[in-house]
Amino acid sequence: MLKARRKVRLLAAALAGIMSLGALSACGASGDEGSGDTLRLWHYETPDSAMGKAWSEAIAEFEKKHPGVKVKFESKGFEQIQKTAPQVLNSDEAPDLLEYNKGNATTGQLSKRRLLTDLTDEAKKRGWDKAIPPTVAVTSRYDDNGVMGSGAWYGVPNYAEYTMVYYNKELFEEHDVEVPATVAELERALGTFKDAGLTPFANGGAEYVAQQYVYQLALSQADRSWVESYQMKGKTDFSDAAWTYAAETFADWVDKGYVAKNSSGVKSEDAGVSFMQGKHPMFFSGSWWFGRFGAEIKKFDWDTFLWPESQQTLGSGGNLWVVPEGAKNKELAYDFIDITMKKGIQNTLGNAGGVPVAADASAITDARAKKLIERYDQLTGNDGLAFYPDWPANGFYDTLTSEVQKLITQSAKPANVLKSLQAEYDENVLQE
Repeated sequence: MLKARRKVRLLAAALAGIMSLGALSACGASGDEGSGDTLRLWHYETPDSAMGKAWSEAIAEFEKKHPGVKVKFESKGFEQIQKTAPQVLNSDEAPDLLEYNKGNATTGQLSKRRLLTDLTDEAKKRGWDKAIPPTVAVTSRYDDNGVMGSGAWYGVPNYAEYTMVYYNKELFEEHDVEVPATVAELERALGTFKDAGLTPFANGGAEYVAQQYVYQLALSQADRSWVESYQMKGKTDFSDAAWTYAAETFADWVDKGYVAKNSSGVKSEDAGVSFMQGKHPMFFSGSWWFGRFGAEIKKFDWDTFLWPESQQTLGSGGNLWVVPEGAKNKELAYDFIDITMKKGIQNTLGNAGGVPVAADASAITDARAKKLIERYDQLTGNDGLAFYPDWPANGFYDTLTSEVQKLITQSAKPANVLKSLQAEYDENVLQE
């Protein structure tokens, strides 16, 4: 039964990839594709995000340093690249450089299939291997099995990221809620907001947001060895105390109205926008929202706090610049990556609300941005970045999404959801 379901899922994914590839080919063709005076670049950062601002500046700097060369930038959605990259990169439609999700099930699998350029020599030549901290470089390197942490360099992260709770300071003050320092205080805050007619947490069940709530709940009950076993060694027990607490607590929050029962079909973008509109007091998500919230939230003040009583949170080096093996202008791609690693672009990234990996600390002048970076340093110093829940197993992102949706719709009990996750994880896990 499991194998049959897996075959159906793979067939559907393949058909979706073929359809998406056709769409990309139709909209992307032009006379200058693959020419020596054009760098084709894909990324999925919004213009107002910290990374979007930094990469726009990097494009201008690149064109200034390469007279006659134009950057042909195409904005792609995270989900779009996630689902179509294997097909696109194995075709003539591959760009010269793209942003891609890090981890075993994504970059690891593309490297294993030899769809990405080995950047090891370039990383040494240009000093990227020295500039990127070891805790960030974990997701840059992959062994022959596509498992991160060792082997050749297949990607370059020039920012880092981690998750936190964003909160609406005005709603907290209006309802006399203090920033929670303990789980008990968080639970009381959730109850207070619900009693006032507010759904406390913004949530997006159709994509990554909901599964990250569940993983954070598990992390709050786990230690580092648990993380290493789950992420690197291919071993986890979904019936253990940490996973059981996570699934049961999340289901309980849905039942109590702390997470909306109608949020199973909400996309991550819509969840973030609902927080920006002031509809929810809190939103648990990543630092990738930080710069955008700073730029777009005008009607209330906001801040952040780390998940109470948890030594670990989701996070890692940022998404990777990867160069397809079939790229036509690899040297231009390397030059662009190098520009994004320079102090000027890194400083722009930091002041716009990103977490740079090679900035000049004295150049970060924004107070809120400084706190963001200081917390990142605190987490890395305590080995507190626990990566992301979909990384260990091929195709596990879709599995987590669909199974957590069942907790939101209350169509399956937590124990049954965990049992399904165990079966899919064991079948598809990528091991050392």
